[in-house]
Amino acid sequence: MRYIRRMSTTLQLGHRGTLTLPKKLRDKFGLKSESIVILEDTDQGILVRPAMVFPIERYSDKRLADFDVENNEAIAEAFPPAPR
Repeated sequence: MRYIRRMSTTLQLGHRGTLTLPKKLRDKFGLKSESIVILEDTDQGILVRPAMVFPIERYSDKRLADFDVENNEAIAEAFPPAPR
């Protein structure tokens, strides 16, 4: 049988409720200063896991119209009308 070795450590909360994750764990999970993590309430306690954040752009009506123009131009360029 194969056993998975997990790291376990005890931390003390800072005066403002902050935790400092040990360097080994930060390195293992690619966490750097300003990294975003998810805290999840589970039956076993608090689960801390790395989060992935993707930027979202909201488009104005004008920008959506610009996309339509650009798309139509690209289609016309790729599929020119057949000669008569």
